[in-house]
Amino acid sequence: MEIKRLHVGKRLSETAIHNGTVYLAGQIAEDTSQDIVGQTREVLGHVDRLLQEAGSDKTRILSAQIYIATMADFPGMNSVWDEWVVQGHTPPRATVEAKLANPACLVEVVIVAAQP
Repeated sequence: MEIKRLHVGKRLSETAIHNGTVYLAGQIAEDTSQDIVGQTREVLGHVDRLLQEAGSDKTRILSAQIYIATMADFPGMNSVWDEWVVQGHTPPRATVEAKLANPACLVEVVIVAAQP
């Protein structure tokens, strides 16, 4: 079966599609001057864009892994997530406190989704 990759870089691809499943690389904010609310909004915007490019959307998310730099930001991240996620289509999710590769990043989101 073919593997299709989008936004292929030297180190990683932003998206891989195989057998009707879309795998997104960890998405982070480009504007790291924002607080957790701003960074989460930006990250989920990246997720929306990449899923759309792959022919999917947030109602088809199979799993979400969220990494946050500090659990003190958990309520702020959840406030944005709760506005963004589609009720009735809430995916399985894990949220973990982690030291992120870029200390200015407060949140990173990894998504696996289905194509229609």
